[in-house]
Amino acid sequence: MRVLVYSDVHGNLPAFESILKEAGNCDLYVCLGDLVNYGPWSNECVDLAISLPNSIILSGNHEEAFIKGSYPGDNKLVQDFFDICIKDFDRKKEIEKFIDQYTLGDFVCRHTILNQYIYPDTHVSLDDNYLIGHSHHQFEYHNKGFTLYNCGSVGQNRKVINVANYIIYDLEKNKIHLKSTVYPFDKLIKEMRDKKYPLECLNYYLQKGKQ
Repeated sequence: MRVLVYSDVHGNLPAFESILKEAGNCDLYVCLGDLVNYGPWSNECVDLAISLPNSIILSGNHEEAFIKGSYPGDNKLVQDFFDICIKDFDRKKEIEKFIDQYTLGDFVCRHTILNQYIYPDTHVSLDDNYLIGHSHHQFEYHNKGFTLYNCGSVGQNRKVINVANYIIYDLEKNKIHLKSTVYPFDKLIKEMRDKKYPLECLNYYLQKGKQ
């Protein structure tokens, strides 16, 4: 069985479509959360994820915020993103059905563990094998005989903004492959401008490094 595992699409439809095209046909699709917010296509990304055959979708912290209708933090930039994205969002009933955890082969799938942003240099005491997202960095980590893979971000790579990350998990061979692809970043920026995103939000993307 060939499984596509992905996370943190964040309303970036061109990036989402790009990983699906590059990955080709898969037997199962597992989303680790945060389909929504930041990018201008939250509704469309939810619809596309649900439409995939054998689709398992986990809830992330941004789904939780969209369900509650309020951003829980004090970061003004994130608040600005939330305010412009939530006003046109109408898939609340759909995201309320997303789950918290899923077991895939030898791995537990979650948006994150220990309620942390886990980066390549974060020390974590593992109690199982995990597939996670949340921190927008793609890496492999080993501790206490267990393995953690962060599949990175589809829509908002923190290192290279126009590169979308994902994982292909070959269950028969028990092999995990960290994958990435370049997507049409200009389409994202054009749509953000058309929807009149605040300049600070646009600059957040435009000032990132590109491949």
